[in-house]
Amino acid sequence: MVHLCLSQSTADLEGILSLQRENLSTLLSQEEKDEQGFVTIQHNLEQLQAMHAIAPHVLAKENDQVVGYVLAMTLASRELVPLLIPLFENFDQSEIGGKKVTDYNPMSIGQVCVGKSQRGTGLFDKMYTAYREQYASTYDFAITSVALSNHRSLAAHRRIGFKILHTFQDSLNPWAIVCWDWNKKFSFD
Repeated sequence: MVHLCLSQSTADLEGILSLQRENLSTLLSQEEKDEQGFVTIQHNLEQLQAMHAIAPHVLAKENDQVVGYVLAMTLASRELVPLLIPLFENFDQSEIGGKKVTDYNPMSIGQVCVGKSQRGTGLFDKMYTAYREQYASTYDFAITSVALSNHRSLAAHRRIGFKILHTFQDSLNPWAIVCWDWNKKFSFD
């Protein structure tokens, strides 16, 4: 039985790292990336601990094993993962409702991953529902980037309500900046 919770321990963070390694784009075949999606950034324990100290991560666990996660990042954690700095710099230039993203109090998704055994079970949606329930009263909206080549992830994000703000290119990939307006305050047309 899978249950959702917030990260609490070093073992939880190590479980995130283990699941992350199983789904890194650099370790998957092109066919698997195309069909199943992937994660791009490989974190380390110190980064996850620092991120957790600011805002805990949403986990899906089965028999104490992490089978899914949504990493929490805020503007305060922007320097913790050097490969994500271009994303936060992009937020400095992006606008929602006539204001820069960084003029709000956004919650950034540091990464989302569903383990292979749980794909197609609705876990992605359940984790994001728990994420919204945890953070919507404190943060204005959720925002992240999704590699345009990660069709499965982009479709899943759009399905639950994320809207594409714009796209950009960094040294790794072309990306879509996507936003989930928890309180339906903004028009994305």
